[in-house]
Amino acid sequence: MQVKSRHHLRSDEIDDLESSLKTALGIDLDGESYERVEFTDTDREVVLVDGAPLVASLDGELFVTVRGANEYPPERGVVTVDAGAVSFVSNGANVMRPGIVEADEGIDAGDLVVIVEETHGKALAIGRAECPGAEMVGDSGKVVATLHHVGDELYEFTV
Repeated sequence: MQVKSRHHLRSDEIDDLESSLKTALGIDLDGESYERVEFTDTDREVVLVDGAPLVASLDGELFVTVRGANEYPPERGVVTVDAGAVSFVSNGANVMRPGIVEADEGIDAGDLVVIVEETHGKALAIGRAECPGAEMVGDSGKVVATLHHVGDELYEFTV
């Protein structure tokens, strides 16, 4: 990911970002500095919070990265997978019903969600829900399309 430009967010942009993440995930970002990073080779953007890539545009929406979700564990919008799903999800696989042990019932189809592992609650991936949270636990079918995961180009991005 080749950096094209970096610039600080305006205070109203910071307020909007903090508000949207509070609403979606119940987290309070409390950074001192917020910088938007644009790239030459992708339309994805990253927001550095105190120099760390904690927020990124995913499908055109600003949302926490895996690093951001581990730094600021979400209270809502979480899908928890069992130990058997960890290696698949960590490698970018979509999330299937049999691997899910719990999902926030407030999730609607189309929402961005944080996928965590059940043992330690660590974030493994960020994805887009394909059904409501109440329908995620079950026997078969894909329920979350993975957009960003541990070890991908965005996860490995450093400034």
